[in-house]
Amino acid sequence: MRAWIGLLRHGQSTGNVARETAENEAREVIDIPERDADVPLTELGREQAKAAGAWLAERPSCLVVSSPYLRAADTARIALAEAARLGADVPPEPVLDERLRDRELGVLDLLTSHGVRERWPDELRRKQRHGKFYYRPPGGESWADVVLRVRSLLSDLQRDDGRVLLVAHEMTVFSLRYLLERLPEPELLAAAARTVVPNASITGWEHVGDSRYRLHVKQDTAHLHSAGTPPTENDDAAVSLP
Repeated sequence: MRAWIGLLRHGQSTGNVARETAENEAREVIDIPERDADVPLTELGREQAKAAGAWLAERPSCLVVSSPYLRAADTARIALAEAARLGADVPPEPVLDERLRDRELGVLDLLTSHGVRERWPDELRRKQRHGKFYYRPPGGESWADVVLRVRSLLSDLQRDDGRVLLVAHEMTVFSLRYLLERLPEPELLAAAARTVVPNASITGWEHVGDSRYRLHVKQDTAHLHSAGTPPTENDDAAVSLP
């Protein structure tokens, strides 16, 4: 069993900024030219990733596994490079695993909350019937689908001990809470509704016996403040949309 499992959310991305602008202006569509896998970090996001590297340099060595999506993979690479510059014994590159990719939204991709209401009212009714955890938009994934692939990754990682840091997405935090803390569906959704996961924040769980884990670091951003880098609280559509 892993002694400690952590999650570093990717730094601020251009998609985060574009989505917030579109939501604030009540647009239906988010102006993001790249496919989701290729959305890059902003300059602030790169600074946030570097600050995470200073945090990593002060901790015991750990395996670093990242989503292959550019905003997460670059966060991991920048953090590892900064940790190495500070003298830490870290791997030169993260391990990329597609099971950590963000939730796929199918026909809802690039739509704001307003856009979903205007263009897919029947899907909102279907979501109300099935519930947020099990609702799957056409061509996309449910929360449960994301949990299944994260569960598969955790099963592979648990073959070894030691510490592991995952670098991924806002959705991954809630998948890990469901799996590691064994939160029932209603408690998970209630926690998600009241939880802010800032960009480049750290969430961590420690092993407490059998296969159970305890949440002990909750969306920490102290490393960002220490570096003089402002945290940002941009939600991902994968969590905030149906």
